[in-house]
Amino acid sequence: MLGAIGLDERQETAYRALVALGAAEVADLAHKLALPEPETERALRRLESQGLAAQSPSRTGRWVAAPPAVALGPLLTAQRHELEQAELAAAVLAQEYRAEAAEPAVHDLVEVVTGAAAVAHRFRQLQLGAVREVCALVTGEPVAVPGSENEAEETAAVRGVAYRVVVERSVLALPGGIGELSAAMGRGERIRVVERVPTKLLVADGSLAMVPLTGRGAEPAALVVHASGLLESLTALFDSVWCGALPLRLGGTGQVVEEEPAGPDATDLEVLSLLLAGLTDASVAKQLDLGLRTVQRRVRRLMELAGVATRMQLGWHACERGWVPRTEAAPAEH
Repeated sequence: MLGAIGLDERQETAYRALVALGAAEVADLAHKLALPEPETERALRRLESQGLAAQSPSRTGRWVAAPPAVALGPLLTAQRHELEQAELAAAVLAQEYRAEAAEPAVHDLVEVVTGAAAVAHRFRQLQLGAVREVCALVTGEPVAVPGSENEAEETAAVRGVAYRVVVERSVLALPGGIGELSAAMGRGERIRVVERVPTKLLVADGSLAMVPLTGRGAEPAALVVHASGLLESLTALFDSVWCGALPLRLGGTGQVVEEEPAGPDATDLEVLSLLLAGLTDASVAKQLDLGLRTVQRRVRRLMELAGVATRMQLGWHACERGWVPRTEAAPAEH
């Protein structure tokens, strides 16, 4: 918790213990922490340098905790200031990058990452840098980062980044696979399953993607794709696989089970039929005595069920899936 202000786990534990005790001898604190006295004293010296602890002036060898509200305030303020400066620097660099890369060369749209350590680092970096959503296709054979070691996923999800993940069915049979999926769904991640995915894939915020370059037995390598037609194709690939996959959910006893996605209900089909007939959202709402937002929400759900990004695509998929007769036209964009 206090790593952001420069304390390691041992120093933070020592400070928390000292706060609980108010004051303590080195020997007593070492006993409470189950640490050798020299290590305990080193931790206290570090806390002293940070203004979090001080030696008692009235009793040699006795240490006193500084009040947290007084001691931590300046440190947190300094950290916030440094973060603000870093954000400003990042904004300036981003502006300079956009200015220089207004017409990016083809070789600037992709980067090749080689080596297990480099691939793992870039994999974590894409997740930790995501702000809105991470989409992933997962196979049962990790290249550089096994699911149990992907701490970046938990960190990003807890921070509020949405996750949509499609896993191969073989992942369910891996040691610890069910437990990892259960934990992910417990964090609010949406997970679906298919027999096989076409490739490993990670897409962050729709602006960066990562796919493997090597096959079995070769040194791990990956391709990081920036905004381009290739990125759009990879995003469309994910959406296609996601659309055809079965959702996973946690059963009543905590087990992971597959379920068929719910299809459109009668009202959904009425909304879709009227849109295909050329009515606007407002007209559909009036015809069906629904709220405008209700109509728009139902349309978004239909697009998600179909795995499409536009209403024109929804019209085509609705005909293909038999939701509406093929004689009806595709809906116009609103």
